[in-house]
Amino acid sequence: MADQKNIYKILNSDDWAMAQVNGVSRTALDEGDGYVHLSTRAQVGETLQLHYAGAEEVRLLEYDLSVLEGMGNLRWEPSRGGDLFPHLYGSLQIDGAARTWTLLLSEDGIPQLPKDL
Repeated sequence: MADQKNIYKILNSDDWAMAQVNGVSRTALDEGDGYVHLSTRAQVGETLQLHYAGAEEVRLLEYDLSVLEGMGNLRWEPSRGGDLFPHLYGSLQIDGAARTWTLLLSEDGIPQLPKDL
């Protein structure tokens, strides 16, 4: 999947608050699965719709692929519908993000991707 330049992490408001304290993202899902769940640009919209509907103050963090590879073992593994998703086996440092957004909700309660993405 070397054609990907940027990879994304989505955090709800509680996970974002903890990440700011710890300097790294540690969600319950990631801790339970043993890796950090990430998305490509093509995957992030569906991930927001499926898992973050109605959530306010959702943060979207953008990482350069080369920065992520320096944080641990980045693997492309099958997930939703057999699509390959990036999974980081390591610590996702929030200060390594190139850009961060707080997402606004659409009228139907889905966090919307930023216009400059």
